[in-house]
Amino acid sequence: MRRNWSLILLVVLLSVTLIAGCGGAKQEEPKKEEPKVEAPKYPEKSITYVIPFDAGGQSDVEARRQQPHLEKSLGQKVLIEYKPGAGGAVGWTELTRAKPDGYYMTGMNIPHIILQPAQRSDAGYKTEDINPVAIFQATPIGLAVLNDSPFQTIDEFIAYAKENPGKITIAGSGTLSGHDIARLQLEKYAGIKTEYIPFTGAAPQLQAFLGKHTMAILANSNDLVQHKDKIRVLAFGSTERYEVFPDSPTFVEKGFDMLPSIDRGVAVPPGTPADVIKTLEAAFMQIANDPDIKKQMIEQGFVPKAMGQEESKAYIEKTKKQYLEILAEVKK
Repeated sequence: MRRNWSLILLVVLLSVTLIAGCGGAKQEEPKKEEPKVEAPKYPEKSITYVIPFDAGGQSDVEARRQQPHLEKSLGQKVLIEYKPGAGGAVGWTELTRAKPDGYYMTGMNIPHIILQPAQRSDAGYKTEDINPVAIFQATPIGLAVLNDSPFQTIDEFIAYAKENPGKITIAGSGTLSGHDIARLQLEKYAGIKTEYIPFTGAAPQLQAFLGKHTMAILANSNDLVQHKDKIRVLAFGSTERYEVFPDSPTFVEKGFDMLPSIDRGVAVPPGTPADVIKTLEAAFMQIANDPDIKKQMIEQGFVPKAMGQEESKAYIEKTKKQYLEILAEVKK
């Protein structure tokens, strides 16, 4: 009998424990699915593409070439605006202060964005504030005179400059620009003194030169190619003789350690989201790698390039070191 009661008690205790365990376990409620919030698609409206020089120059020519391709790739209108001044510094200052939402971008020129902040405390921006998206072309710089100039060679040009310090006027685009530094290098290596006349862009610079308001010009390769029948190129800023001007020596051939050139690209304000930059980068790189566009550029005197954001950043940093050394050298 005791054994039966013990067995009954054990069964009751096990039953109570089991019931208590089942009652104490919390039933997990099914998780409610959070409503999906779709990220805003970019771009959703038109994009402003600022040229920090006058209309008609190299930056404008390339932006106009890119415009229909960008609109097709991005699915939105691309509006080109001009904000010239201070050799591009006005436009780059506004770029660094613009809203970083991907709807504002500006053409950038190297070495301008390096030289201006390095030389002027009032430049309005710093090189590191320029947030590159891509670099897509270059134009070597050449020294030229008109066909009716008395200077047949760079040797004659230098000889006259030595006998007449400051008498030769040279047109260039911007102060503390690639053209300005090329002039300083030439003066340094040739032992001459000239008068540099800066203009707000390549177009007015060229007009003044062709109108005989200056005796010479330091001009970009595409301008020299465009007006090859009216000019005589005395020296060219490439590593080898430029095929369009096979009779024109390079500066290096004449013993001058200089390879003046202008690189062009596009930048966005600091703080622009990485995914937005990637979208823009893809659009610009698609254009830069287009065989037909590259062919057009070469025929017009441009040197095609195709650098994405990271490669552009590294290139700017490398070029900055080089130009700071050049600045130190020409100031000695």
